[in-house]
Amino acid sequence: MKFFQNRPGRLRALQILLILATSLTLFGWLAYTPPGLLGKADAVGYAVCHRIAVRSFMIGDRQVPLCARCSGMYLGALLGMVYLAGFGRKGGLPPLKTAWVFIVFLLAFAIDGGNSYLHFFPGAPELYPPENWLRLITGTGVGLGIAVVLVPVVHQSFWREVDPQPALNSWRRLLPLLALAALIDLMVWSENPLLLFPLAVLSSVGVLAILTLVYTIVWTMIVKQDNHFQSVRQLWMALLAGFITALLQIAVIDAGRFWLTGSWGGFNL
Repeated sequence: MKFFQNRPGRLRALQILLILATSLTLFGWLAYTPPGLLGKADAVGYAVCHRIAVRSFMIGDRQVPLCARCSGMYLGALLGMVYLAGFGRKGGLPPLKTAWVFIVFLLAFAIDGGNSYLHFFPGAPELYPPENWLRLITGTGVGLGIAVVLVPVVHQSFWREVDPQPALNSWRRLLPLLALAALIDLMVWSENPLLLFPLAVLSSVGVLAILTLVYTIVWTMIVKQDNHFQSVRQLWMALLAGFITALLQIAVIDAGRFWLTGSWGGFNL
């Protein structure tokens, strides 16, 4: 930031202020949200998902933090981001020979989502009976699509030097990602508590990861530091600003929804 060049005292004061603000926001959110790891994951899901029980997978008699479609979407996005990170700072979007897969996923998501939405209206026509496993698969496909767009945008926004080539430039690179996504969906669909518990928590981590990266991009643009960084270490202030903004959004939505409903539960059909 040019304003802080040759002003290390002001920069240090900003760093301390940012850390304090993040700590206070985090501690406040942790204090007023449901207890336990799944309780905190519920509070994240509460801000982005309807959390309708019959449209969610269950750990025993307890629903997971996100509905089937949102679970798939955020797990798919998190998987995609981690997978693409392994190819370095590649800033290109997938070529058409692989991109069409994500277009099909998006169309399937729209069709299945529309068909599922019609069930809110008794007597409305339907294409087929909605199923949670279909919601999960179509959500996962869109989540992968979010990752293959977001990760190149992140590289193009943060780094001084970016490889313009796409990471998913061949089926040899795409197929392992699709196989991993299918494996995760099978693990969720099994509703085995030993598998579903960590995946339920990770789905909420996916929400936080996406929001944090998006807001970090916004902050780097606001302070005119896009394409400025060479390492993650240099990026920590922007990431912290992105995280606190994401957490504030979640906290505000949580507070508003709880004020309206008086419950941390999902909407009732």
